[in-house]
Amino acid sequence: MLDPGLIDTVKNAVEEALKRRGKVNIILAGKTGVGKSTLINAVFQGNLAETGQGRPVTQNTREITKEGIPVSLFDTRGLELAEYKQTVNSLQKFIEERKQETEAHRHMHVAWVCISEDSRRVEEGEIQLVEMLSAHIPTVVVITKAKADKGFRAEVQKILPKARNVISVHAVEEIFDDGHKISVKGLKELVELTMELVPESQKNAFAAAQKVSLEQKVNRAHTVVAASATVAGAAAATPIPFSDAILIVPVQVGMLAGISAAFGLPVSQVFISTLVASTFTGVAATVAGRAIVSSLLKLIPGVGSLVGGTIAAGTSIALTTAFGEAYIGTLYLLLKDDPSKSPTAEQIAYAFKQKLAGN
Repeated sequence: MLDPGLIDTVKNAVEEALKRRGKVNIILAGKTGVGKSTLINAVFQGNLAETGQGRPVTQNTREITKEGIPVSLFDTRGLELAEYKQTVNSLQKFIEERKQETEAHRHMHVAWVCISEDSRRVEEGEIQLVEMLSAHIPTVVVITKAKADKGFRAEVQKILPKARNVISVHAVEEIFDDGHKISVKGLKELVELTMELVPESQKNAFAAAQKVSLEQKVNRAHTVVAASATVAGAAAATPIPFSDAILIVPVQVGMLAGISAAFGLPVSQVFISTLVASTFTGVAATVAGRAIVSSLLKLIPGVGSLVGGTIAAGTSIALTTAFGEAYIGTLYLLLKDDPSKSPTAEQIAYAFKQKLAGN
């Protein structure tokens, strides 16, 4: 059980972490059969193409979402039809309307236009779509089902010069009867490029939603630690006696929630409470603050033998940084073999506690 003060701290931390993470909106366009669903499931958590909820936003565009995954995918269809101009115009109107909204998480942030390598050609509708999208948002052309390029990517780049880049992707491994294998390729490059293109306020959301690159999750988590350490340093601008170390506890609880959100973990009061209850040993808030200090001092070179006295700003920053980096290191070890898996709160809490104990 948590101290009542910590219960409120956890609640506020979860709300703030989810608010800061926000959501990223991606337009996913391409003719039927180009492999958009396969691409979605290969890149994002939760098998979105099968298990996500879809709702129409225009005649030929539907929004795909799933609770707990901070991405909305706007799947555009109809480019293979004679009325593709109507499809493009309708989508343009939708983008412009969203752009007028005051909240950034309602805007369209990036577009992926999918063209199958099997087709070996770029249709007029695809050309018009890329030109329209590029005028409003960063646009990436994704060559799907990529097996043997034979100059097709270079040709696409010539035809669609306004695209930010053209990435060839093979989303799932294929093994044929004769033993020939086509490996997954291009997904990491697509994720890295998209991370560069989405606005700063949407980077944590994209890192959390994708399951291809653990490195992107770690990088965004480092920014959470840096920001939290700055806040902790400000809180300790005047010396804080160890008995009052609780002043930095809300910062560190918030940091745990923020890192968890950046990794795409199920950030909830139950999840963070389990983590805090295991890590911040002790019932009383003051005891929790002392426990953090005793656990972390040994992680900081030159501070490990410090006993009594006060926590100055520099030490507070070091403590918070050590705490956050230890949590990132814990999550990295748990996820390095499979960034898409979701360890339980209990598994994470146990591993984190072992990390803090130096085991």
